[in-house]
Amino acid sequence: MYQVYCFLGEGRTSPLALFLGISSKGWSMHVPSEVIGEVGKSVALPCTFTHPHNMYDKALTAIWRVKEPFNGSVVFKCVTHSSSDLCRTTVGSKNRYRLLGNPRQNNLSLQIDNLSWNDSNRYFCRVEFSGDFHDKYESRVGIHLRLIAAPRIINISVQAGQNHDFHATCTAEGEPLPSLTWAGPLSGNATSVSSTTHQITKELPHLTHDGKYTCMAMNSHGRAEGTVYFYRFKAGNGSWIMILLFVALGIKLLVLVVILGIGAVCKGDNHGKNLHMKTSIGESTP
Repeated sequence: MYQVYCFLGEGRTSPLALFLGISSKGWSMHVPSEVIGEVGKSVALPCTFTHPHNMYDKALTAIWRVKEPFNGSVVFKCVTHSSSDLCRTTVGSKNRYRLLGNPRQNNLSLQIDNLSWNDSNRYFCRVEFSGDFHDKYESRVGIHLRLIAAPRIINISVQAGQNHDFHATCTAEGEPLPSLTWAGPLSGNATSVSSTTHQITKELPHLTHDGKYTCMAMNSHGRAEGTVYFYRFKAGNGSWIMILLFVALGIKLLVLVVILGIGAVCKGDNHGKNLHMKTSIGESTP
């Protein structure tokens, strides 16, 4: 059985999200095929169900697992023992998982906070009845959580190569994978690009001009940029004059320190002599 629902929440679905409702012996579970979440933010995974029992106020367990149904790792679990009891969490990584729905009202919807790349997975909801009788049901298709992210530059630097030349490197992450562009002196130089699942690195080799180099990352969700400054010491004809000036200044500072040190020592000696004279006078007083 397939039904079409519109879902409004912190997770995104298509305008008419396809909810899969699979029925078995009076049970059915309705979940969207995909939910979109943004890295660093929260997302809601909707899950509702129906069951063949007219009333049920005994122990109930809500479970969410990842990767595969029935055998996947459990990321969230809560238990309620009666209709007046809250669903108390027994499994939930670092308090990032929170039940949005009320299992007593056939709603197992889950919220995940502070999304990271590792949260991209397929999620399956499950409900278990226990007490006077035992019954359970779990979604078989699951929800694919797809993550998006605006670009973020995670590293920009200038480094020296083996041949004593310099190159600038910029690494950014995002989903979709952002494009990287260098701007600055001779920004048209040939570049090399490497990428992984969510990260891309672009290198600007053989820097020969001093100045400001800017790396710009862009995808459909935004843009980011970082800047690095590259200046080299150039030994020209006038460099020896500058070196001599710095040496002369250093010598003057050293002489000043020596003079101040001698003055401090002399002052200390005079203070000691005065103290000794006062002590001698005090001892000679009848």
